Amino acid sequence: MAQEIPYRELGKTGEMVSLIGLGGFHLGLIHGHSNAVNLIREAIDHGINFMDNSWDYHGGESERRLGDALRGGYRNRAFVMTKVDGRTKDAAGKQLDESLMRLQVDYIDLLQLHEVIRWDDPDRAFAPGGAMEAFDEARIAGKIRHIGFTGHKDPDMHLKMLEQGFEWDTVQMPLNVLDAHYNSFEKRVLPVLLERNIGVLGMKPLSAGMLFETGTVSAIEALHYVMNLPVDVVITGVETRRDLSQAVEAASSFIELNDEEVEDILSRTESVAQTGEFELYKITHRHDGTIIHPEWLVSA
Repeated sequence: MAQEIPYRELGKTGEMVSLIGLGGFHLGLIHGHSNAVNLIREAIDHGINFMDNSWDYHGGESERRLGDALRGGYRNRAFVMTKVDGRTKDAAGKQLDESLMRLQVDYIDLLQLHEVIRWDDPDRAFAPGGAMEAFDEARIAGKIRHIGFTGHKDPDMHLKMLEQGFEWDTVQMPLNVLDAHYNSFEKRVLPVLLERNIGVLGMKPLSAGMLFETGTVSAIEALHYVMNLPVDVVITGVETRRDLSQAVEAASSFIELNDEEVEDILSRTESVAQTGEFELYKITHRHDGTIIHPEWLVSA
């Protein structure tokens, strides 16, 4: 079954990761801990090895569910990524240690600085005593292998992080058929990542579910659009076996789109995407966990 899912190389890391990745936030929405564990293991059995997560998802429950799922030999078949919110060295370090405990692993394959959504986030992270000192020390200590950052607000914030002189392994950002038309990460950030051979993690391929309100494209079309970009992983939410089947189908059936197919998808979505009203993560605080909980930035 593992051959159903294509794999791509993650930037310059040398790691091979599944084209589709399991979104960590949604793991905490699955009804019942054991059901979540079983669904994660079923995903790995299908060949999905990229596991997204974060220290702050559902009070740590998403990480605990993934940690239990990785027992019994599944850890060796998974590429484990999680994120921390701390902007200080102490906060980021404490959060990382908590994540290691919840995930029940000796090391994390990829640690990312979460929610770069404020203009001063890069300055805070790279200041003396900032989060990136904890990241560097953790990699030297063998707690983590690779380092990246995430954000969903504004391409300019990503570009500011990329100007810090740090050798990023990955960057995570929204990529979907709506983003292509409005304040676009695809148009502004993706070319920089490709030039520097930084791993590209596409998230919100269905615009956090709001894409369906537009009535423009199907879920498979939307997933294929993002897979057609030069991305390494497309991270999507899976809460049911039906969701998992859809993700597996999208990845296993993907064939490179031709120019006419891309143009058709973009023409259908252009008019509804002009204001960002279906990308609330860009224009509102609805998806901003660290806006609701600013204490996460400085304490664990």
